[in-house]
Amino acid sequence: MRQGATVTAEGVRFALWAPAAQRVALQLSPMGAPTRELAMHALPEGWHELEVAGAAFGDRYRFRIDGGLLVPDPASRFNPDDVHGPSEVIDPLGFTWRDAGWNGRPWAEAVLYELHVGTFSPEGSFAGVVRRLDHLAELGVTAIELMPLASFRGRRGWGYDGVLPFAPHPSYGRPQDLKRLVCEAHARGLMVLLDVVYNHFGPDGNYLHTYAPQFFTDRHHTPWGKAINLDGAHSGPVRRFFIDNALYWLEEYHLDGLRLDAVHAIADDSPMHLLEELAIAVRQGPGSRRHVHLVLENDANQAAWLGPGRFDAQWNDDLHHAMHVTVTGESDGYYSDYAETPIGHLGRCLAEGFAYQGEASAHRGGSPRGEPSGHLPTSAFVGFLQNHDQVGNRAFGERLSALASPQALRAVTEVLLLAPSVPLLFMGEEFGAASPFLYFCDFDGELAEAVTQGRRAEFASFARFAALGAADRIPDPNAPETFAASRLDWDCLASAPHDDWLARHRALLAVRHAEVVPQLMAGPIRGETHEVFGERGLRVRWRTSDGGGLELRANLGDAPLEVPSSEGARSFHRSEGVAHDANLRLPPWSVTWSVLPPSR
Repeated sequence: MRQGATVTAEGVRFALWAPAAQRVALQLSPMGAPTRELAMHALPEGWHELEVAGAAFGDRYRFRIDGGLLVPDPASRFNPDDVHGPSEVIDPLGFTWRDAGWNGRPWAEAVLYELHVGTFSPEGSFAGVVRRLDHLAELGVTAIELMPLASFRGRRGWGYDGVLPFAPHPSYGRPQDLKRLVCEAHARGLMVLLDVVYNHFGPDGNYLHTYAPQFFTDRHHTPWGKAINLDGAHSGPVRRFFIDNALYWLEEYHLDGLRLDAVHAIADDSPMHLLEELAIAVRQGPGSRRHVHLVLENDANQAAWLGPGRFDAQWNDDLHHAMHVTVTGESDGYYSDYAETPIGHLGRCLAEGFAYQGEASAHRGGSPRGEPSGHLPTSAFVGFLQNHDQVGNRAFGERLSALASPQALRAVTEVLLLAPSVPLLFMGEEFGAASPFLYFCDFDGELAEAVTQGRRAEFASFARFAALGAADRIPDPNAPETFAASRLDWDCLASAPHDDWLARHRALLAVRHAEVVPQLMAGPIRGETHEVFGERGLRVRWRTSDGGGLELRANLGDAPLEVPSSEGARSFHRSEGVAHDANLRLPPWSVTWSVLPPSR
């Protein structure tokens, strides 16, 4: 990286892109020595650099802008004392890796497990995650997906308001602790993916606007304020900043992939969009030597970003919404787009990827949403019943186990975990965690109050909060109790019904690895047909590259229903209560999965 602190043969080279600054000084605090300030050299195109002989790992440093404001390094590898404090020089080669034989795993084997480091374990740290890796390996997941780690203001937060994208959040541990987590995961056959945010910076601790206002633009706008300048004058160093960040996580931390948050909010009118440039850099870099996976979150359902050489998959919100409406009956907000025919939307998602492939979205004022996706393989879509957004963006952070009947939840879990798309579990889902996952942060002053009131205003249009004062019951995001309530309770695993849920998830994932993954490994699987029977019956067929296929039959309702099976289908999974020869009639909330013979 050009920006940041780079170790050299003589010491450390410090570099900052500060095009609006007349002069920049380095404030250096070596371990055990007095702090001193050194003038940096102004170079063309807004760069300021200085190589300091004798500077070493562990030294703290900041930049003084035009004789006044002290700022941390925006490319800091670690900021131990919060985002307003000094950065620390980190030795990128100071960790002894023991994963030399690790080349990752193919995407066809992916079963994702999303977790938030701060609430996943009692310790709330990287070390706490390490202690639960055996649980995850035994569960049958093949990849953990870490919510964002970029340093943010305070001790508590989801991570999506990071301001130092290269610095692991200090509340979770030091950089070597994260590297140990990755190394230990690889030793158990687990991939590690990381959520990254390239569409905005958080509201507290971002100093870029003071010395590099060219980092932002008024030509585009985001829900979080000024957009990042990716396509205007002086955008070269900005684009490089994010490309370097992606490569940094993959190379320096041996990560197996990235999930890019809300890319529909990355505005870029350049001839080559940042997403395309990033994908090329990854595929030609670390991705040329081992399995590296790139996943998108994209509300616009742009299928064109998916495919060979681009992005492996996208989180499929449509699939979640259709299943959620099916088991809960909720129709508020974006669920209204799926409320009329949830089974039909679910069938289309399973067979073709997106439910909305250019159709008008009433929730979005009738605007068309999405692109045709039926040509893509099922592995291009990540399915889930829960994730941090869908749980945490509820007023009270309820998990699906608190909203749906156990019978309904069992049925859609069997759909999710055995479908040929890539499944994702949210931490605790595998044992029916009773703890909520709430929105939490750690701001203070006016910003804290604004966040608290803004959170309550979000739900003002919901009927249950219409009464005066009802919104005041929504937990305060800044309260430590809100964070504490979101921490997983691992002690519950020894009692019902949590032990039963865990056994079910383990059994289903064992079936997936035995029956579904071998077909995915043999070649792409694509949807062939989806049919709705009555109001709640569904049959979906997929074809494999060898002419065989898979078939799902599901009754996702409260009454028995006839859902015919295809001739020659070999069942490999049936819900409890489904007779072995139940070729037509399915009990309420039941599922069968079968292998189809090669098509004639």
